[in-house]
Amino acid sequence: MLARVQSFVLSGIDDGPCEVEVDICEVGMPKITVVGLPDTAVRESMERVRSAVSNCGYEFPDARLLVNLAPADVRKEGPIYDLPVAVGLLLANGMIMPPGGGRKREGADAQPAPLDYREYLIAGELALDGRLRPINGAIAMALHARKRKLKGVILPKDNAREAAAVEGVEVLGATTLSSVVALLNGIDGHGIQPAVPLDFEALAAEACPEVDFADVKGQETVKRALLIALAGNHNIIMLGPAGTGKTMLAKALPGLLPTLSRDEALEVTRIYSSVGMMDRDEGLKVLRPVRTPHHTASGPAIIGGGTIPRAGEVSLAHRGVLFLDEMPEFSRSVLETLRQPLEDGVVTISRAQSTVRFPADFMLVAALNPTPRGAMPTDAYERRTMERYLSRLSGPLLDRIDIHVEVPALPFSKLRSRPDGESSAVLRKKVLAARQVQFDRQGHDHVNSRLSGRQLDKHAPLDDASVSLLGQAVSELGLSARAYDKIRRVARTIADLDGCANVQSQHIAEAVQYRLLDRMLSGQGVY
Repeated sequence: MLARVQSFVLSGIDDGPCEVEVDICEVGMPKITVVGLPDTAVRESMERVRSAVSNCGYEFPDARLLVNLAPADVRKEGPIYDLPVAVGLLLANGMIMPPGGGRKREGADAQPAPLDYREYLIAGELALDGRLRPINGAIAMALHARKRKLKGVILPKDNAREAAAVEGVEVLGATTLSSVVALLNGIDGHGIQPAVPLDFEALAAEACPEVDFADVKGQETVKRALLIALAGNHNIIMLGPAGTGKTMLAKALPGLLPTLSRDEALEVTRIYSSVGMMDRDEGLKVLRPVRTPHHTASGPAIIGGGTIPRAGEVSLAHRGVLFLDEMPEFSRSVLETLRQPLEDGVVTISRAQSTVRFPADFMLVAALNPTPRGAMPTDAYERRTMERYLSRLSGPLLDRIDIHVEVPALPFSKLRSRPDGESSAVLRKKVLAARQVQFDRQGHDHVNSRLSGRQLDKHAPLDDASVSLLGQAVSELGLSARAYDKIRRVARTIADLDGCANVQSQHIAEAVQYRLLDRMLSGQGVY
């Protein structure tokens, strides 16, 4: 007696097909064997299945059982196969009627037709009493069902809201194994109803950031730099004494970021779902993520990895912001691992058995004090201390950060005054307008920070005055070819904010001013 049930396999955040085959053989000694590269959680699933099936009142066969998870060359991880294995077992044992196998009844005794399980992906973790517990990767499961043109998915009810974010897929959320059996047998009273599709526009309208830019006193120069950074999706580093508002400014960033599109929201939700970081009541990520890892975080925690590769902070910040507070306090090796995702927007993790790619297209916002004690230098000795402290950041890493800006200490009079700056809503309109100019000129998803040298020559040509000014800056500050392009990209964004079709010398001059660390380390700074 053989039964086949369709499920899925999650590798990193990528979904793939998995066919669960259950064979009951009456010949030979009773034994349970699971094959198909299962991990420990999958091998242990048979004990959970045995207890759940028995406690729900179904007979567990005293026979030789073989469970095969195909394809056999892809590693299967986690408890998601409990439910499909149990369904396959009950199908093979005759407790679940195959489609068209039940007797039709008419009149008052009429029953709905059994559900065709072949048109659904099935996944879920079983408790010992038959309850269904939530799983990771529900949205990837629904996306895989849509990709294979299946009718829908059957999964734990706690995951139904998340899976319902995928359009065109029927989501059936169950609470117990018994309700799934009743559903598949076409028995009334199973209590399973298709989940209501999520209203993406309503969720996006309800979302709101924690901090408004109008709440931040002073720091207009820094706000201007952050406005430019957000308009062109440029990486930015803020340098200033402790307590000047760097962290508060970073917390206000979500209010200026464009709302995630539906496809971007699905992409971000997929990452969080794969690592089990979705709030069950949330359903879909609609605000751009802002991740703030502690400076003691390890390389795998930041970049991703582990024995079983999983997404790190750079991937959790995909389509959003990665904020590194006290950047020099991070391990040098950790900071250097950021260079590849900052350049390519992806992280590739290689293991002996497989290679996993995670998206990591984020905007880096970093903050640091000038010295370990947190204050600006006041004499030659403290300046040397500052230089040693800043030397923890390598030149190649600083080259990948477009904007360097100082966050000065506020005078007492400004601290006593009421906030009088522009609100996040006003600044956000400027960001959206500038990004719309970029999309109209360069195409969707081609912000200024991603322009290549050839594209810069086309979209940001320089006049003679701009070329002369930029050449002088490169010569005096000893800028690299990468920093040269960074200045051109930032200047292009400044021109977009100013409503100028062409980059002019004043835009180049302002962009050069945002190479603060280059000026300081070259001896051109004011300290």
